[in-house]
Amino acid sequence: MHAALTRLTQLITPPSQPRATDWDAVRKQLGVVLPADYRELIRAYGGSNWDDYLYLLEPGCPNDNYDLIEWEDQQTEALEGLWEFEKKPDELANPDSRVIPWASTDNGECLYWLVKPGQDPDQWTVMVNEARGDRWEHYPMTCTEFLLAALTGDVHSDVLSSRLPLTTHEYRQLTAV
Repeated sequence: MHAALTRLTQLITPPSQPRATDWDAVRKQLGVVLPADYRELIRAYGGSNWDDYLYLLEPGCPNDNYDLIEWEDQQTEALEGLWEFEKKPDELANPDSRVIPWASTDNGECLYWLVKPGQDPDQWTVMVNEARGDRWEHYPMTCTEFLLAALTGDVHSDVLSSRLPLTTHEYRQLTAV
């Protein structure tokens, strides 16, 4: 188990029923293997809401609103249209780089992996994009490290809500609507 996930399970106990995901099907749909820490995070917590703000996306999530595959399709299309009018973040200067969403917020911010050509998925870092603007932040850490840092207050974001983290953490697994 990744160190950040071990610390996260000490902070918030995962549900007793781990999620099963067909990661081969996910790889075929996305064209990439997702990072090992994320796969472990989903196995432990599934698609979920953290501190009544951040939504962890899950491939095949029982709540269709938070299905990672659907988000990837929608965000890719939306960003391609947006970048016809706005400058891409410097981290995406290489035309073969891309972002893949892994979380969102109740305000509409989106958290992505920064995927660079030839880079091992376990080396992907985090990009955060504001909901209705062109501001991006880059964090040189994995998604699980970022989630833990956000919940412990060890990361500061000018994009995400200042009310994250809550004093008493809240967690709920997403279920069918």
